[in-house]
Amino acid sequence: MRRLLTVTLSGMAAVPLAGPAFAADMNVKVEIPRLNVAEYHRPYVAVWVERADQSPVSTLAVWYDLKNKEGTKWLKDMRQWWRKAGRDLQMPADGITGATRAPGEHMLTFTDGKAPLGKLPAGSYQLVVEAAREVGGRELLRVPFTWPPQSAQTARAKGEHELGGVTVDLKP
Repeated sequence: MRRLLTVTLSGMAAVPLAGPAFAADMNVKVEIPRLNVAEYHRPYVAVWVERADQSPVSTLAVWYDLKNKEGTKWLKDMRQWWRKAGRDLQMPADGITGATRAPGEHMLTFTDGKAPLGKLPAGSYQLVVEAAREVGGRELLRVPFTWPPQSAQTARAKGEHELGGVTVDLKP
């Protein structure tokens, strides 16, 4: 689908530009709750997209202990992600990996056609967020969505222990 875009610059005539339709955006908010425990460790977190049949499409983010050279050995504790996609990634993965996050809300923004979301074909998907914490537990949340969005959409899931709320905002 192509749209005709007219650009008017100050003091110049309007110039029509032909270009592709604007890419869709996916904004993800992941809440890491503050836990009142004797020994707190920041969780390892993986965020990825799966098809409706739960086959993996793309890993969007992995937060783990980058300072510790042995930090990668604990990635397998995020069991679902590890089995589906993690064991095949070379860590650190540019544009995907980052340090663990403190309790609070963390925003991630992805644009269609750009890494790591890529050019996601139209269809039904799930955003999956998995967290694992040393001397803690594991938790996995799935948030279903349809791509590309025809209108603005918001979908949510709520964790019980290791994850707070996960919100997916889609914009065409």
